[in-house]
Amino acid sequence: MESDHKQQLTNRLKTIEGHVRGVQRMVEADAYCIDLLKQTRAIQQALAKLDGLILSEHLRTCVTTAIRGDEVSDRERVVTELLQVFENVHQ
Repeated sequence: MESDHKQQLTNRLKTIEGHVRGVQRMVEADAYCIDLLKQTRAIQQALAKLDGLILSEHLRTCVTTAIRGDEVSDRERVVTELLQVFENVHQ
C-alpha cells in the first residue's frame, strides 16, 4: 500500500474514532436519541466511504495484478475473496 493512501486511510480512521468517542460522550450525557442516531449514521457513512477507498485501491492493485497474471488460481482467488466479502456484508 502506498504511503499516501495509507496516510489517507489512517486520517479517516482517526476521524471515525473521534466521532465514536463523541457518541460515547453523548450516551453518557443522556443525549436525545435522534441526535445519537444521526451521529451513528454519520459514522456508518464514514465507514462506508473508508470501505470504498480500500476496495478501490485493492481493485487497482491486487486484483488488476492477479487478472493480468498467468496464474488462473490467482484470478480465481481474488474473485472469490471479493465475493466472500460482499456475501458477508449482505447476510
